[in-house]
Amino acid sequence: MKISKLTPNLAVADIRKTVDFYNGKLGFELVMAVPETQDSIDEQFVNEKEYVYAMMKKDGAELMFQREDSFREDVILANKTAIGASASFFMQGKGIECFYNDLKNKDVELSEIKLTWYGIKEFYLKDNNGYILGFAEETE
Repeated sequence: MKISKLTPNLAVADIRKTVDFYNGKLGFELVMAVPETQDSIDEQFVNEKEYVYAMMKKDGAELMFQREDSFREDVILANKTAIGASASFFMQGKGIECFYNDLKNKDVELSEIKLTWYGIKEFYLKDNNGYILGFAEETE
């Protein structure tokens, strides 16, 4: 098998709250959402619908979010695991200082930004579901 893409699918408690976090705090955009009825794909939320899935993107990063009950039904090997992660999802780009300073004003749990021994400036944050996201920028 040749792998051409990796897109994490994260189990979450609430699709709307997760989309609000990633959009409002991190600047991700909603690509699509699947309602509980699983009979359509919506490009934006419809007020009276509950959702089980959403895909979001920002620049070159894509993330999928699936409501925990639906996730456990589809990904049977995850049935006895807690949501959240003991891993981090690491994203690299440009403009880390500005992004970090913007996040400090948005009630987000953040680590300090630091320059690592391997020459990368990075920081980590915890999302509203307990997942850890890493952000990094190469220094010159």
